[in-house]
Amino acid sequence: MNQFSTISALVDHLISTDEFQSLLEKHDYVEVSRKFSARDLIDFLMAASLERWDGFRDGADRMMSLQLNAVHYSTISKKAAEVPYELAKDLFHLLAGRCNRAQRRSAPIKNALLLVDSTTITVGKNRLPWAPYHGERSGIKLHVSYTPKTDMPLQVKETEGLVHDGPAGITLANPDFILVQDRAYGKHKQLDAHQANGQRFVIRLKENVEFHRPYSLQRFSIEPSNITGDITCRLGTKQSRTENRFRVVSFTDREGHLMHVSTNVVDLSAEEIAGMYQTRWKIESFFQWIKGQLNVPVLFGKSQNAVFSQLFVALITYILIKWTFEKVKKKASKRLSQKGFVRLFLCAALPIDWRSALSEWLYDLRFEAYSIYLNFG
Repeated sequence: MNQFSTISALVDHLISTDEFQSLLEKHDYVEVSRKFSARDLIDFLMAASLERWDGFRDGADRMMSLQLNAVHYSTISKKAAEVPYELAKDLFHLLAGRCNRAQRRSAPIKNALLLVDSTTITVGKNRLPWAPYHGERSGIKLHVSYTPKTDMPLQVKETEGLVHDGPAGITLANPDFILVQDRAYGKHKQLDAHQANGQRFVIRLKENVEFHRPYSLQRFSIEPSNITGDITCRLGTKQSRTENRFRVVSFTDREGHLMHVSTNVVDLSAEEIAGMYQTRWKIESFFQWIKGQLNVPVLFGKSQNAVFSQLFVALITYILIKWTFEKVKKKASKRLSQKGFVRLFLCAALPIDWRSALSEWLYDLRFEAYSIYLNFG
């Protein structure tokens, strides 16, 4: 079984035919083509991510090698334009929820973090005239909430490139987690809103923010420490100031740059608060990985449906690869890092013990599905 057929089989295992049909009905999409269906489109886009195809024409020439339903590239392009991208979005969130819950149950953690940030994908302005960006470029954004414990995205919101991060990021907040965000999300009114909503947060402040009536907190001295300050204060000027006092932890990063983060978490040390913010590198690494490994910057279509369907299917591919690694590593005898697994998985070069563990795990999944069918089918 190659890497594509493995990932496609996981979709079939986790999403039943009835569930997929329900998603089609939810978005009022009536399947009329038997030659190349919406499910075939999902498979094509997953293969395009894994194999890094250059476009619809390139994929149409190579899809037979993966036992996909071979059709003309114009058929694929037409299907991508007409299938609502919300189908792929809902499919992503359904799969992300199931895989994240499985991972969190196996390793529950107090004070779980939720990293929220965005990444922008740009092309020439004539490619996406509905998404103007800057100068001669068009662009779209993916706003992502990401759990570092599972190394998986939890929710994703798609927008045009000029949409500001702050308002989009509000929709990704989740009171079950401590929200970790960069400066773009540190508006004073939003900090007060998080406090009112019971949302714990660690958010970086801009360098020129004013600390109104600061009060230093007592703390145990820890050596060595990168903490330079730990205070409570109201934030901002008289014209725009928070209603609440917030804790502000100041620290230096590895390059020696001074940073200030605001938080309403008071039961953890300043070092722990600084460490929470510094986990943001994980979501940056995630963005770099999907762009480098899953063909994300190469947009095939021009319509919203084609573009966002491709991106959400790439995200589906990521979480299923990650989920596969977490399951298979428990069965493999030799250690392999996640990056090493992904690199070898994508080029079909896993060591023999990992190939054996993968086959065993996939067999168990098929047996589990068959047992469910016998009991409830």
